[in-house]
Amino acid sequence: MHAVDGVSFDLDEGEALGLAGESGCGKTTTALSLMRLLPYNGKIVSGSILFRGRDLVKVSDLRIRKIRWKEISIIFQGAMNSLNPVRNIGQQIAEPIILHEKVDEDEATNRVGELLELVGINRDRRRDFPHEFSGGMRQRVMIAMALACNPKIVIADEPVTALDVMIQAQILELLERLRKELHLSMILISHDLSVMAETCEKVAIMYGGKMMEVGKTVDVFTDPKHPYTQGLVAAFPDIRGQRTMPASIPGDVPSLINPPSGCVFHPRCKFAFDRCTAAEPALAEVTPGRRAACFLYPGVPEVTPRPMTVEAR
Repeated sequence: MHAVDGVSFDLDEGEALGLAGESGCGKTTTALSLMRLLPYNGKIVSGSILFRGRDLVKVSDLRIRKIRWKEISIIFQGAMNSLNPVRNIGQQIAEPIILHEKVDEDEATNRVGELLELVGINRDRRRDFPHEFSGGMRQRVMIAMALACNPKIVIADEPVTALDVMIQAQILELLERLRKELHLSMILISHDLSVMAETCEKVAIMYGGKMMEVGKTVDVFTDPKHPYTQGLVAAFPDIRGQRTMPASIPGDVPSLINPPSGCVFHPRCKFAFDRCTAAEPALAEVTPGRRAACFLYPGVPEVTPRPMTVEAR
């Protein structure tokens, strides 16, 4: 099963890219692939991940372990599930510092205090355990841990989903401030389009393990090209509009064990025609700076079918 297939994007220095789409569309799998953190039953079968002149798909396991946290870090979804409940937060933040920065325990402890203050937590609380913090503060601890080794890229996987609206706003403001102060590049994964609009310069819309549309955030949300993107935008409530239920996209996300033929979105698309069921559209430029995978736009080519391969184990 191809959980993520044909994903392609660029991330510039200091830029924030958003990955949006329904649950099960491949956003988190894409993020884990970038750091080669896939579970035992997943692997990258083709393609490349180019980072500062290196292909991360080809580097050794030892080398990728040195890159994680030091150059690329991740804020995992669900802080309580990601933090070790039997170790205090200071020990957990210090661990990657000691491992990657080759400093002694006193210097690491001082660095932990600086990081906690950077995310708005008193440094004296470094001896506290995860259960002694609120959900928003645990999320701040995860952000501090992600910044521990001064990485170039931070991947934030649904960093505010489990938090209330006020705490969400604080965490997003914190991420945006730190990104600008520390010149970070960021990949933000979220279901919430308003989060993308506030924090990301570019956005990529994913569906069925593929990219449906990529472009500048303001362009994608104000003038969506792909029918799936149009459905997502229409389903988002407009506080200035009429008090009616927002439109929803009919149907469900397909099972990738037995995906539909042609365009993976065609069973739910109101614009689908014969070609959509017979061939898969490639992600191609439909307007300057905007790519979409949809045959509604002239010149969008078909994806060349891969040759079938069989692996025996």
